[in-house]
Amino acid sequence: MKIVIASDAYWPAMNGCSVASKNVADGMSQMGHQVIVLAPSQTKKSGVEKDGAVQIYRLRSSNFPFYHNQVTPPPKPKFLSSKIYKDGFKVCVAPYREITEILNEFCPDVIHVETPLMIGQAANRYAVKNRIPCVVTNHFLPENLVDNLQAFALAPKPISEAMKLYEKTFLRKFDYITMPTQMAIDLFWTTKERKVGLPPIEPVSNGINLKEFKTGKVSRKFYQKYQIPEHRPIVTYLGRMDSEKHIDVLVEAFAKIARRTDAVLLLVGCGNDEDNLKALAAERGIADRVVSTGKVVGSDKAVIHRVGTVFCMPSPVELQSLSMLEAMACGQPVVAVDAGALKELCQNDVNGFLCQKDDVAGIAKALHKILTDSALRARFSAGSLAIAKTHDIKLSWKHYETIYQKVIELKNH
Repeated sequence: MKIVIASDAYWPAMNGCSVASKNVADGMSQMGHQVIVLAPSQTKKSGVEKDGAVQIYRLRSSNFPFYHNQVTPPPKPKFLSSKIYKDGFKVCVAPYREITEILNEFCPDVIHVETPLMIGQAANRYAVKNRIPCVVTNHFLPENLVDNLQAFALAPKPISEAMKLYEKTFLRKFDYITMPTQMAIDLFWTTKERKVGLPPIEPVSNGINLKEFKTGKVSRKFYQKYQIPEHRPIVTYLGRMDSEKHIDVLVEAFAKIARRTDAVLLLVGCGNDEDNLKALAAERGIADRVVSTGKVVGSDKAVIHRVGTVFCMPSPVELQSLSMLEAMACGQPVVAVDAGALKELCQNDVNGFLCQKDDVAGIAKALHKILTDSALRARFSAGSLAIAKTHDIKLSWKHYETIYQKVIELKNH
């Protein structure tokens, strides 16, 4: 098949959607299909890149100054209230003509859209006009964006509802809809909506590479590289350090147990909330117990998951959480909030504990129980490994291949 992956968020941007989009492109290529990617240029100028056998068409883009680019470390703001980025997230304002030229030459069999923004809109428009089968995956909750846009602070709920309505309208334009989890589907669509006038829809896990994310020993040099204490329990968070993730709740919870354990809090990633989190740790008197590594990529990302004793995901806006799934594949018990779709991965008293959103005391209690009970840790670790095995990325690739074949067949009849 000749497959197009169209995504407004793609590597080297570091978020769940960009990672998932790249994984699908790489997977379809490894399965023998011809794959091209449509994605924003990080330099603003159009161009073509090769990533293995995948050809990436970087489309002309503009700077969106109200959201961090997720590629470089966030700059220090000149003013405490400043949320303006000179090198912000890259968006394609009017990519349809550019996309048309590329796809007319490529002649795709199927288009897979990963985002509801300009590239996703243009790719879907092209597909409809040219009767090309078109699949969409929704990785996005409105809160992922609204919580980071200061301009929306006065009316976040109406803005979120309006964006959700837009998303639902957008998703209806496709031949097939997927989301990472069944709970993600349930968050968006009522049972009645799914029965009336909705394209076929089903969950397809983002999946992870179980050959890369696995249990194993960690060398002393690796601990030294990231200045992580080698012989102490470690509570880990890995992901974007943005306000929507509610990492401040984790810091507050850790502060409550810091005097009762010699554990260290390991924060891996970067984002617009880093300075606030450092200030909060200092205010709570635990700055010397918090290790911040910044963004970790490549093979080190899998290794750093093996360092943790327990992984915590305090974010209430996850449609799956790749980072928690990666931690589970490396044998970590997990603590998460009962919000979004997290309880499909964090199964209470099977591989960890579910807590209420922003429940500092509850998260602290859950972390302390896992840190101080070795038998419980071993049981939860085994539970995490068993659940992670069902999310092998090769299963996801095969699932998408089957969906592509299905929509092609339906479109041709």
